Amino acid sequence: MAVEPLSKHTPLESFINHKNETGMQCGNYSIDIPELKPGEQYRFHFDATACVGCHCCEVACNEQNGNSPDIKWRRVGEMEMGEFPDTLQLFNSMSCNHCIDPECLRGCPTESYIKLDNGIVWHDDPSCIGCQYCTWNCPYEVPVFNPDRGIVTKCHMCVDKLEAGQTPACVQACPGGAIEIEAVNVDKWLDEDMAKEGVAPHLPDIGITKPTTRYTLPDIPEGEKIRVADEHLLHPAHPELPLVFMTVLTQVSVGAFLALFLGQMLFSLGFDLPKPNLAMAMLAFLPAAIGLPLSALHLGRPAKAMSAMKNWKTSWLSREAIALGAYTGLATLVAGMYFLDIKGFLLLVEAVTLAIGLFGIYAQSMIYRIKARPSWNRKSTTKRFFGSGYVGFLLIALVLLISNGAQGAMVLLAITLVAGMGQALVILEEVMFYRHLDKEDPLYYQYNRTRILLQKHFAKVKKFRVYSLAAFALALPLLAILFTASGLTGLAVTTLFIATFGAFASELAGRYLFYRTVVPLGLAGNFFAGNQRH
Repeated sequence: MAVEPLSKHTPLESFINHKNETGMQCGNYSIDIPELKPGEQYRFHFDATACVGCHCCEVACNEQNGNSPDIKWRRVGEMEMGEFPDTLQLFNSMSCNHCIDPECLRGCPTESYIKLDNGIVWHDDPSCIGCQYCTWNCPYEVPVFNPDRGIVTKCHMCVDKLEAGQTPACVQACPGGAIEIEAVNVDKWLDEDMAKEGVAPHLPDIGITKPTTRYTLPDIPEGEKIRVADEHLLHPAHPELPLVFMTVLTQVSVGAFLALFLGQMLFSLGFDLPKPNLAMAMLAFLPAAIGLPLSALHLGRPAKAMSAMKNWKTSWLSREAIALGAYTGLATLVAGMYFLDIKGFLLLVEAVTLAIGLFGIYAQSMIYRIKARPSWNRKSTTKRFFGSGYVGFLLIALVLLISNGAQGAMVLLAITLVAGMGQALVILEEVMFYRHLDKEDPLYYQYNRTRILLQKHFAKVKKFRVYSLAAFALALPLLAILFTASGLTGLAVTTLFIATFGAFASELAGRYLFYRTVVPLGLAGNFFAGNQRH
C-alpha cells in the first residue's frame, strides 16, 4: 500500500503548487534569471499586494549578513487609508534600490561606493571612514552607520549568492513571495517604465537617484488619502556636536581673515588706519586650526580622516576638506609672515588665502544642499554659513580696540553691523518661510515636521537664537561704536567682549537647531528604523 506524502491535500500542497505554477522565488535556493544582456542590471521587484508586514525579510537579511538588530539593511514601512471598517494597510519592504544615478556614490568623499557591472551598488567597507555623508545623501536612508565597526554598511543584494545562482536572503524568507529579483533594461526603464512602475506612495521623487525597484501596488481609489502610519512620531535628528563647532569655528575664522585682509589692503593703500598685527593674524587662523580637527570626532574612523580628500571630482565634502585644509595652512603662513615682519607679497598671499577660505565655506554649505533633506536644501543654508563670519569681524574689532586702534575698530564695527543685519534677515526669512508653508508643496510633510520641531521641541533654543542675534550682532556692536566715539574705550572693550562671545553662542545655537530639526525624506512609516542616523 502506497504511503501518501504528508503534504497531500493540505494548504502546504496548494502553496507548493502555486509556487511552481507562478515561478515564485520565495523559499527557493536557486534563481531562474537569464544572464544579463548588454544594458541590463539586476533590480528588486516588490509586490505590495502580497506583503503582510511580517518583517521576515528584515530578520533574514540581518541573519544572512551578521548584523545586530539595530542595523537594518532592509526595512518595512507601513501606511494606511480609509476609515473603519473600510480600511487598507499598505506595506513597503525596502532595501537598497541600486539606483542608476546613486547620490551615495557621487557624494562619498572616499569613493567607497562602486556601481558594479550587474548594476548593484556596492559599498567598499575597508575604504570607508564612517563620515556618514551617504546616510544624508540617500533619499531613502538606505546606508546605515554601524558604530561597532565605525563604518557605514548597506544592502548589496546578496551579490555572492546571486553569482552562485541563489536568491538573496530576503527573497528566500518572504512567505508571500512579495520580493523578487529581476533583470531590467536600463534605457527602457528610464524612458518608459520608471515613471509608472518605479513609484509608490510617500516615496521621494524618482528623479533624484533614478531607483530601479519595480512596484506592484493594489488598486487605490482616486483621491484616497494614504496616511503614514508613524506620522504621530517625531524625533529630533542627531545633534552632530563636533560638526556644530567645526562649521561655526571655520566660518568665524574666514570672517576674521576677511577683516584682516581688508585692514591690510586699506593700510597698504594709504588710509589712516591701524596696521594689522600678529595678534589679529593669530586670531584669524586659530578658530579654523581648532575647528578642523574637531570634525574628525564625527568620523567612525578618525585615523583615516585624510582620505576624505580623495573624491574631489564629485564630492563637496572632499572639496571642503581640501579647501579648508589649504586655507588653514596658508593662514598659518600669513601669521608667520606677520611674526617675521615679512612685507613682500603679504597682501597677495592674504588674497589667495581668503579666496580659498571663501570657497571652502561655499563647499561646506553645498554639503548640506541635498535633496534628501529639504530643510537643508535651501539658499538660506549658504547665506547663513557665510553670515556667521560676522563673529570674526567682532573678534578683530575687539583686538583693534584693545591695541588702541579705535578708529579702525569703528570702521570695522560699521561693516559688522551690515553683516549682522544680513544674518538677521536670513533668520527672519526662515521664520516667515515656516510660518507660511504651502500645503500643496510636495515637501510640505517634511517642512511641517521641521516647523513642529522648531516651535515645540526647541522653542526655547529658537527664542534664544532670535533674541541673542538681535542683541549681540546688532545692539551691542552699535553700543560699542557709541562708547568708542565718546572716548569710553573701557566700556567699548567690555561691550564688544560680551558681544563677541554672545554672538558666537548665538551661532552655535543656530547651528544646533540646523542639525536637530532636519527631517529627511526616507521610507514612510519606518517604525523600526534601527540605527538610521536621522
